[in-house]
Amino acid sequence: MSAEFGGRTGRQGKLSQWLRGCRPKEAAGDGGREALLLAAAAAGLPLAPAAHPGPGYGCSCDRVGCPTPARHPVSFAWQTQSTTDRAQIERWSRHQPQANFITATGMVHDVLDVPVEAGREALERLLAAGVETGPVAESDDGRMLFFTLTRGTPEDEDEWWPCELDCHPETMDEHPGLRWHCRGSYVLVPPARLPGDVDRSVRWVRGPEHPLPDPLSLLEALTDACARHAGQEPGPIGAAWPLGH
Repeated sequence: MSAEFGGRTGRQGKLSQWLRGCRPKEAAGDGGREALLLAAAAAGLPLAPAAHPGPGYGCSCDRVGCPTPARHPVSFAWQTQSTTDRAQIERWSRHQPQANFITATGMVHDVLDVPVEAGREALERLLAAGVETGPVAESDDGRMLFFTLTRGTPEDEDEWWPCELDCHPETMDEHPGLRWHCRGSYVLVPPARLPGDVDRSVRWVRGPEHPLPDPLSLLEALTDACARHAGQEPGPIGAAWPLGH
């Protein structure tokens, strides 16, 4: 894949400009928010309510000094609570109009989570090469999220691969900055609001109407881009990744 991405073409330059200015058209108000959540659920992403921003950089939860304000589920049972049921999501959305939502990974989909500049570079190159990238979200806290099919639900449940890389990315020196959210993890799903003095959000760059790709079809482009943005030479994909069941 890397060889296909060598050099920079005029088309890639145009794609780069498009990506930097791209914002999907999102309907205003609660109706638009609910429609986007239902679209994500219809694409198979299981959802559960999450906290929302409090005053300043705070969180709506009652935890003093919350370490992940507005970025965590409201229930400890989020894994079993997560659902694609339309009626349930409509109830949550209407009864909790300020809530963000998370999507639980490792059931239907995984998420490859990278620094935003590396993600933009990789997305530009993947699109230029004609690779189906699936849904992609961008967060104003400096991350880009690539939604893929999951590799966390093997036929033999004793062999499932637990999510560790997103918890300990600093130990994965060969893949700097890349977090693989799979079974046991979650990410915010657009539209979501982040704490801050200005409007900060998580939004779709490519919406959930795009089919989920195999994560391995994106992995080399993402790891190469992450390595470049970390000032390292791209290396081979290490054995720590879940390449098989």
